[in-house]
Amino acid sequence: MRAVSLVPSLTEAVAVSLPGVLVGATDWCTHPADLDVARVGGTKNPKVDRIAALAPDLVIANEEENRKPDLDALRAAGLDVLVTEIRDLPQAFCELARVLRACGGTARPRWLDEAEAAWASPPVPPRRTTAVVPIWRRPWMVLGRDTFAGDVLARLGVDHLHAGHAERYPRVPLEELRAAAPDVVVLPDEPYRFTADDGPEAFPGLPCALVSGRHLTWYGPSLARAPRVLGEALRAARR
Repeated sequence: MRAVSLVPSLTEAVAVSLPGVLVGATDWCTHPADLDVARVGGTKNPKVDRIAALAPDLVIANEEENRKPDLDALRAAGLDVLVTEIRDLPQAFCELARVLRACGGTARPRWLDEAEAAWASPPVPPRRTTAVVPIWRRPWMVLGRDTFAGDVLARLGVDHLHAGHAERYPRVPLEELRAAAPDVVVLPDEPYRFTADDGPEAFPGLPCALVSGRHLTWYGPSLARAPRVLGEALRAARR
């Protein structure tokens, strides 16, 4: 089996579980750190000719991270493309198992069992809190409806205030985000890299939780540690 992954978190899942299967991945596929495969461009602009030259048996994609025209071009080149859809945690577990089976896996990896066990009883605070969750600035964009990250936060006792928005990643003026007066502002380090010096200053007087974007938005081996890592960051902001 030869596979190319166009989704960073699925790249990690396949590489850790089925060493040697991946022959290509995007420039944004940073885990595992020692992954040694051909690089095929970005998630939004994969090099179709480069992927085709690798002659993979399967190309792994995601309906949100990858663009339909690129996936159509890959199919037109005669490649088999598996497109995942992941909007919440249960769907993530199902899709991860499907991807690994499609890549020739015959047994569930230990990390997948550990991740399901970790999320069976995640750390939940005594009371639920409200949040706004910026994912970009210039312009400001936040989590909206029907997102994997939003579901992850909800399972940790955090209800983000734009969960009912018509858009999945709406642009919201900073003044409106401040006026919402959330209990906490959740600032991940990806896709925009919010840091202690870049982000919290925009929300004076509001607690800010700087969280790992990988643990908030990736579906793969990082899910096993995500409840603890995210829980600690959220508790630190509430103090």
